[in-house]
Amino acid sequence: MSSVAVLTPESFAEHRSGLKDQEIAGCVPEDEAYIPTYLEAFPPLPEKGAPGEKAGEPIKASVITQVRTSGLLAAVFHVPLEERRYKDNSQFGEGEEAKVCLDIMQRTGAHIELSLAKDQGLSIMVTGKVDSVMKARKEIVARLQTQASATVAIPKEHHRFVIGKNGEKLQELELKTATKIAIPRPDDPSANIRITGTKEGIEKARHEILLISAEQDKRAVERLSLEKAFHPFIAGAHNRLVQELSLETGARISIPPSSLPKDEIVITGEKEAVALAVSRIRAIYEDKKRKTTTISVEVKKSQHKYIIGPKGNTLQEILEATGVSVEMPPLDSSSETIILRGEPDKLGPALTQVYAKAKSVMVVEVTAPAWLHRFIIGKKGQNIGRITQQLPRVHIEFTDGEERISLEGPTEEVEQAQAQIQEIIKDLLVRMDYTEINIDQRFHRHLIGKNGANINRIKEQYKVSVRIAQDSERSGLVRIEGDPKGVQLARRELMEMVQRMENERTKDLIVEQKFHRTIIGQKGEKIKEVRDKFPEVIINFPDPSQKSDIVQLRGPKNEVEKCAKFLQKIIADLIENSFSLSVPIFKQFHKNIIGKGGANIKKIREETNTKIDLPTENSNSEMIVITGKKNNCEAARDRILAIQRELANIKEAEVTIPAKLHNSLIGSKGCLVRSIMEDCGGVHIHFPSEGSGSDKVTIRGPAGEVEKAKKQLLQLAEEKQVNNFTAELQAKPEYHKFLIGRGGANIRRVRDRTGARIIFPSPDDTEQELITIVGKEEAVRQAQKELESLVKNLDDVVEDRMVVDVRHHRHFVCRRGQVLRELAEEYGGVAVSFPRTGANSQRVTLKGAKDCVEAAKKRIQEIIEDLESQVTVEVAIPQRYHRAVMGPKGCRIQHITREHEVQIKFPERDDSVLPQENGEVSPEAEFVPRKCDVITISGRAEKCELAKAALLALVPITEDVEVSYELHRYIIGQKGIGIRKMMEDYEVNIWVPQPEKQLDVIKVTGLAANVERAKQGLLERVKELQAEQEDRALRSFKVTMSVDPKFHPKIIGRKGAVISQIRKDHDVSIQFPDKGDEQQDLIVISGYERNVEEARQAIQQLVAELQEMVSQDVHLDPRTHARIIGARGKAIRKLMEEFKVDIRFPQPGSDEPDKVTVTGLPETVDNAIDHLLNLEEEYVSSLVTETETLAAYMKPPSRYGGGGGAGAGDDSSGGPAKGFVVRDAPWNSVFSFQAPDMSSAEDFPTFGTVVAPKQASAWGPKKF
Repeated sequence: MSSVAVLTPESFAEHRSGLKDQEIAGCVPEDEAYIPTYLEAFPPLPEKGAPGEKAGEPIKASVITQVRTSGLLAAVFHVPLEERRYKDNSQFGEGEEAKVCLDIMQRTGAHIELSLAKDQGLSIMVTGKVDSVMKARKEIVARLQTQASATVAIPKEHHRFVIGKNGEKLQELELKTATKIAIPRPDDPSANIRITGTKEGIEKARHEILLISAEQDKRAVERLSLEKAFHPFIAGAHNRLVQELSLETGARISIPPSSLPKDEIVITGEKEAVALAVSRIRAIYEDKKRKTTTISVEVKKSQHKYIIGPKGNTLQEILEATGVSVEMPPLDSSSETIILRGEPDKLGPALTQVYAKAKSVMVVEVTAPAWLHRFIIGKKGQNIGRITQQLPRVHIEFTDGEERISLEGPTEEVEQAQAQIQEIIKDLLVRMDYTEINIDQRFHRHLIGKNGANINRIKEQYKVSVRIAQDSERSGLVRIEGDPKGVQLARRELMEMVQRMENERTKDLIVEQKFHRTIIGQKGEKIKEVRDKFPEVIINFPDPSQKSDIVQLRGPKNEVEKCAKFLQKIIADLIENSFSLSVPIFKQFHKNIIGKGGANIKKIREETNTKIDLPTENSNSEMIVITGKKNNCEAARDRILAIQRELANIKEAEVTIPAKLHNSLIGSKGCLVRSIMEDCGGVHIHFPSEGSGSDKVTIRGPAGEVEKAKKQLLQLAEEKQVNNFTAELQAKPEYHKFLIGRGGANIRRVRDRTGARIIFPSPDDTEQELITIVGKEEAVRQAQKELESLVKNLDDVVEDRMVVDVRHHRHFVCRRGQVLRELAEEYGGVAVSFPRTGANSQRVTLKGAKDCVEAAKKRIQEIIEDLESQVTVEVAIPQRYHRAVMGPKGCRIQHITREHEVQIKFPERDDSVLPQENGEVSPEAEFVPRKCDVITISGRAEKCELAKAALLALVPITEDVEVSYELHRYIIGQKGIGIRKMMEDYEVNIWVPQPEKQLDVIKVTGLAANVERAKQGLLERVKELQAEQEDRALRSFKVTMSVDPKFHPKIIGRKGAVISQIRKDHDVSIQFPDKGDEQQDLIVISGYERNVEEARQAIQQLVAELQEMVSQDVHLDPRTHARIIGARGKAIRKLMEEFKVDIRFPQPGSDEPDKVTVTGLPETVDNAIDHLLNLEEEYVSSLVTETETLAAYMKPPSRYGGGGGAGAGDDSSGGPAKGFVVRDAPWNSVFSFQAPDMSSAEDFPTFGTVVAPKQASAWGPKKF
């Protein structure tokens, strides 16, 4: 690179001063004017080199020029024009290339700069961290450079070396070569590796892969099958012999571990090394096989682990010391036989060592009370930790619930540990004690206290440990452990707390939930005052979500009573102050009631001490709500009504209507009274609050409308009065069910005969004996008479007896007499007494009202008939279906038993029956019922049969559905979503065969009805898929048409606009040939046949229009090209749209730089050329003016200064201008007698080469 020459402000000032000097010294001749040097006119930029870098020293570069500074990497590489993916330079820096670069920068964190070389190639500079640069480079090559592909064949067994461990080698190779390497899967028989990328990258990758394969060709693998017993001799003690053998031969030797039942030794490496290793191993094997013999000894199984040692180290030590291999039976085997293999003279010492190792470890048990174990261990294991640190080879084990501690390890150390533990136990027994007390479990949480406050205080105060049983244990045992004195004190305090709690009283207060928050106060301030006043009383409020009104007080009796009275007083005040009135006021008068700035409403609130709430402005409500004491609320209401009366002609009237008719006059949700108010011009009708006992109804509104509303209300009341006659009747609550009858039969008969409505009290009513009769007076009187007669009969108590077979007694008295309770409830409280068990009496006594007793006797006879007619039916259903028959939580069986009044019993499960292979049973196999398959049904014969049929209907069935194998994957759906949805929708199980079986059947299992629905759904889905297949077949119609490649860009359009529109309009796919295809003129259109034909005609029409177009060249001054094109091509695009032509400018470096090609229809081309020529003329004239103006400033300064207008005039008139002249320019150097050699590596170095520094030239030092 050459130095960049710049015109600095100083040199510009010199030029300006030179012009002035010329004006002053106008008499000085032109040829004697001062000529500046090249360095004076164009001072070089200051040097910018890396710290410590010498000027002129070239930077080393690879194929991609790289500069590293402080952990960052800058890499520059070139993409030739022919390999560029996007070649449209009209929007350089804005088009697809820029978008791709932005995306890569965001993904990798590297910085990318693009520049366009003279040869239209791309120069790309990437800077950033090394990893980021390498990733960015790989993406740039893949997305900005056209990709080629090639295959390289290497042996299949070499593929894993190309992939490397966890794919690291392959990733490194892809990053290094900027390619994508696809290696076939292990189950693929192909050995070809496919490489995709640039030509240069493909060659590099191919070379690297072949190198890896060549290296593996030199290697060999040998497998030796030798007896497992001789492997230890080949491996040597601690594998030293095999390691030495590997180092000596250079081969890798793999011997299977002793736990693996394999006798194959694998040797890999260079062929010669492998052969040498094999011969050495065989020699060792043959030698040991010839010289060694074996002996067997019996050693207790519990001592085997001491012979083996940690990780088998003891066996290796014996092998190293004696040369004898010890073969141990597997740990999970019951065998106690150990085999020693070695030379006869060495077997004796080895046997001695085996016995020594077996007896080197002893196991001792120390007795200690189980409750002391945790004290022996110590806090966080401190006590036991000290022992294990001193004696690390001793293992100490505590067993929960057992009074023993196990010690295991070397004899001496175990004895020491035993002595230390016994010393700790002795010490603890002297200074520790424990006691156990039984405390009712309901007091446990009070003993513990909130967040453990009480129990923690006792623990700290008496230095003891208190263990309270968990709630789940259902035990009242509390254990106290620690210092004897502390244990006794803690026990005494706990017992005192229990005694105090036993004397406590609990009282429930009924407080409406709406008052709870008020009593508690903000942040609990008010309830805190109450608790401070009564510190011994615990006050519990219910959780707001429970909707409960019960507040619980607990504590000493007197304190609880005082606290309850105090709270009741607070509640009474709250109730008194929570009285509420709703006053209807016409909406237009609300603002007058509020007053200016809220003055009126504020005054009423203060003077009456009430809370007054008005509806919002956008609300349709006219009600004003007043809350406070009753007297105060009424006073506030009167004042508000007075304001309304003053403002309008409002009349108020009172009507007396019995309170019992109020609800019926109001109607459901106020519909009746609302209709009267709307009909009478919006009057307000106010009924007294429910329970007040008042009969007065207030009507308020305009005078005329009030009278009209009054008349309608009285008329409606009269109608309701006639049909709303009420009578009341007293009857004991236990008679009510009998009066109602089974399923309401009795009461329904009375209603049907009389037409009156009979209302029984609900469980919440206070008057449980009161029965209300409503209707017309005559009907009510008749119904009352019938009910009184029934009640009178019920009051006559009689006692009766009946005979019931002993065998049926149990049915009536079982389940805590549930049947008898149901009889008493249903038949007016009749008492049924059965003889005691074992009395052998059949007499049953019934006592109660005569009618009730008769009805109860009849019902008992019905039950006995049912019991005597009961049969037992067996249903054989395979055990595997029992769970499905029961249903979730047994819901299906419960439904059958309720519906058919039967008992169903399932057999015990037999897990000994082995399931069939894959959980399937052959459909041809005959079903032979076993005991575990038989379900028993008990009840009436006809109902048992119905229940049996219902059970059999619940047995899942399996049916086959014919579905073509090709459609299976579409039915399954993505990740099985399709088949899961069908199984959920139809409540069945759908089994699709494995793909490799290629069966045309799908199995559906479930209930018969569900299976049928699933079959229909499956067949409908098959029809849909077949329709889709047919549609795909219709859409796959293809047509190939030949179009001259020169028209392809026009058919595609700018950014694919034209072709996209054709695709959209005709719903087709259009494919253009790729760059490397042989037939560059073929365009393929695919879709529906009709659409394809229409798209083809559209393209042909477009081509016909393009063929009519002509291309014409026009020569325009190159200096005007940039201005005609405009900023970012905006001007030329506008011009092309205006004249409907295409204008192409020459590429930089073209032989004809002034030739511009215009393409379009003949008429539009002529118009466009005329316009271009006019623009050229205009721009050239403006360029000449600018050049002359600039020339006036760029004249060389005079050596003598001065120079006037005359001088300037002479210069312009005297021959051709010399232009701007400098001395000592590089091109005038004696060394520059000829133009630079473009083929010279020194003058024009290429990327990736290192150029030796050359002697300084007239151009100055080289810079890179």
